[in-house]
Amino acid sequence: MRRHLLSVLALLGGCLPLQGSDLEFVLLPNFAGAPVVADSLRYENSAKETLSFTRLSLLLSGFALEKEAGGWVELPGQNAWLDLEKQRWDFRLTGISRGSYRAIRFFVGPDEKTNHADISKIPADDPLNPVLNNLHWNWQGGYIFLALEGFFRRGNDQPTGYSYHFARDPRRTCINLPVSLDLHHDGALQVDFDLASLFNSPRQISIPRDGVSTHSREKDPLADKLGSNLPGSFRIRRFATTAATTEKPKPVKPLYLPENYTPYHFEMAATYPIPDLPRDNPLIEERVALGQKLFQDSAFSKDNSISCLSCHDPAHGFSDPRRFSIGIHGDPSARNSMTLHNLAWKNHFFWDGRATSLRQQVLMPVQEHDEMDESLDRVAKKLSSDSAYPPLFEKAFGTPKITAEKIALSLEQFLLTLTSYRSKFDLAMAGLTQLSPEEQRGFELFMTEYEPRMGQRGADCFHCHGAPLFTDHQFHNNGLDVSPKDSGRYKVTGKDSDIGKFATPTLRNIALTAPYMHDGRFKTLEEVIDHYSSGVQRSATVDPNLAKHPAEGIRLAPADKKALVAFLKTLTDTNLPASLSH
Repeated sequence: MRRHLLSVLALLGGCLPLQGSDLEFVLLPNFAGAPVVADSLRYENSAKETLSFTRLSLLLSGFALEKEAGGWVELPGQNAWLDLEKQRWDFRLTGISRGSYRAIRFFVGPDEKTNHADISKIPADDPLNPVLNNLHWNWQGGYIFLALEGFFRRGNDQPTGYSYHFARDPRRTCINLPVSLDLHHDGALQVDFDLASLFNSPRQISIPRDGVSTHSREKDPLADKLGSNLPGSFRIRRFATTAATTEKPKPVKPLYLPENYTPYHFEMAATYPIPDLPRDNPLIEERVALGQKLFQDSAFSKDNSISCLSCHDPAHGFSDPRRFSIGIHGDPSARNSMTLHNLAWKNHFFWDGRATSLRQQVLMPVQEHDEMDESLDRVAKKLSSDSAYPPLFEKAFGTPKITAEKIALSLEQFLLTLTSYRSKFDLAMAGLTQLSPEEQRGFELFMTEYEPRMGQRGADCFHCHGAPLFTDHQFHNNGLDVSPKDSGRYKVTGKDSDIGKFATPTLRNIALTAPYMHDGRFKTLEEVIDHYSSGVQRSATVDPNLAKHPAEGIRLAPADKKALVAFLKTLTDTNLPASLSH
């Protein structure tokens, strides 16, 4: 059911570079030669449909090079994840035997063994880590090889969403490209990925005719067309030799590590992916304990009246049962307080993702006027004047001096330890108990797509709330408003395509964390299910996985709604503390 991870102290050293040549592989996504711009409804396929691409993400594996004299040189274990939203288009193939080659071969999608391997063993920075790439179906089985989502319209019609997920073992696709490669030295290879070819040739794809979604089930003609068109979508643009650039990674130096410390045993489910814990702030018992004490201290507020705990109650899944938390001046906050469980797997914090680390996030509410309204210098002075704290900072940092940075590092460590992984659902997956028939029905609905074309009429929840963490850690417009008053992620990025987008919360302990949504508008899980069943409001930035549904919604039956709520309640952790010890 669970496993421990020792603090990452043992991982801080660098790795020696592999011998041989390196090949930098650069993928260039385009549409008939024009670079692909995300969220731009401008590309026309041969069926006269105008398309946009809000998501383009793919996994490449099985790289090999054909020698001039014949025979293939395999490059095992070198995989790549490429992504439009992250602008992640290049990677490095290493340790290539020096020589001349006449072709490169790779596959879209991992091999069958890798596709069904234990995801909990994959390092946090590996391109196959599902938290990193968001391309794994978990209990549905394996990776999505290619995710393509966006909007389309015909003529002057209103745009409609589409969602193409190309996957499953038989559909792993080989790409073989002739190219002259002189790799006596390092080189760089540019490869075009033409989405026009993917839609047009040799088999034309019309979204309204062939389907607005595919999950690549057996005998799906739409997935068959994608598989036919995929090999011709890749073309060599150019190759050039380059100077050697491989350098030994510099080791990460821990911040303020005391001479004597106790490594912290990080607890998580055996099925969870490995989290990317901060290497410059390795978890130690002394710092975690200090962070827990600070979390409960009202010295962080100007009038010493509220603490972090005031708005993140353990009895409510470390969230606030009020729609909006109340600051020291009686002012309500702008958004509902989010749960703090399983933050170790997140890399953006707050509903709009404006903080990119926990140590950054924890200090923001302290300085907000409508929350704690205190300065960091004054907090440090208050804590320094309390005789209990200098010895604790001495144990945690090797010096009694108290600073805002050390406060943030301590709070970061405590929050990272708030893992949730032992619910009735987890026990059922481990064979230690059973879901009731209604709960099992809810689970099946939750994990099944809404795809009437293929006879699938599920609730389509898993796209954004996939297991085991029950969140994709992305930002989505889930159709709450046509013209949202709170622009959400847009306030951080300034991108029109981010208007109305908010972070996907985890559904673990969801029965404890009412009210729901960023503004707490829904009081019950039943109201949430009603929204996704028939209340989604269409706008230019609503998620394609919702926009692909009929205008009237998916119209879940009352019994199905009830089953979904029953399943969601099985995600409540059985080991949650009702309060924190001091």
